[in-house]
Amino acid sequence: MKVGIIMGSDSDLPVMKEAAEVLEEFGVPYEITVVSAHRTPERMYEYARTAEERGIEVIIAGAGGSAHLPGMTASITTLPVIGVPIMTKALKGMDSLLSIVQMPAGIPVATVAINNARNAGLLAVQILAIKYPELREKLKNFRNKMKEEVIKKGEKLKSLGFKKYLEEKET
Repeated sequence: MKVGIIMGSDSDLPVMKEAAEVLEEFGVPYEITVVSAHRTPERMYEYARTAEERGIEVIIAGAGGSAHLPGMTASITTLPVIGVPIMTKALKGMDSLLSIVQMPAGIPVATVAINNARNAGLLAVQILAIKYPELREKLKNFRNKMKEEVIKKGEKLKSLGFKKYLEEKET
C-alpha cells in the first residue's frame, strides 16, 4: 500500500504536507514530490504512467491557478486521483477549485475543499481501507475519538457558558 503526493510547485508544500501528516498518523507509506503539468509535462506523464508499478494505489495531486495537474494525472492512470485546489492570490483558489472539479465525463478526479490536503489524506486512507481492514479499524477509532471530543466540548460549553468557555479557550 502506498500513496503518491504530487504538487505543481514547492510553494504548495505548506498545504500538501497536511496530506503527508495524515498518512503518517495512519501508518500509510507515501512518496511526495513536485511535478508540474506545465513546466515538466514529461515528468508528470512518467510519474502517472509508472505510479502503479511503483506500488502506488492512490494519488493526491495539489495545484493552484489553472490546476491541470490532478486532471492530467487522472487522464494518464486509472488509479484514483484526489485533487487539492491550492489557494491563489488573484482568485482565492476558486480558479483552482473549478479547474479540478470540472473534469469531463469519463476522467473523474475526487476534489476536496481549497487548501484541504488533510481531507485528501483522509480520503486516500478511506479508499485504501476498502482493501486493507487494519486501516478500516484505524478509521473507526479516529472517528470515535472525534465524536468523543465533540461531546466533551459540548458538555464543557453547557456547564461553563459561552463566555467562560471562550475565555478558557483563548488562554
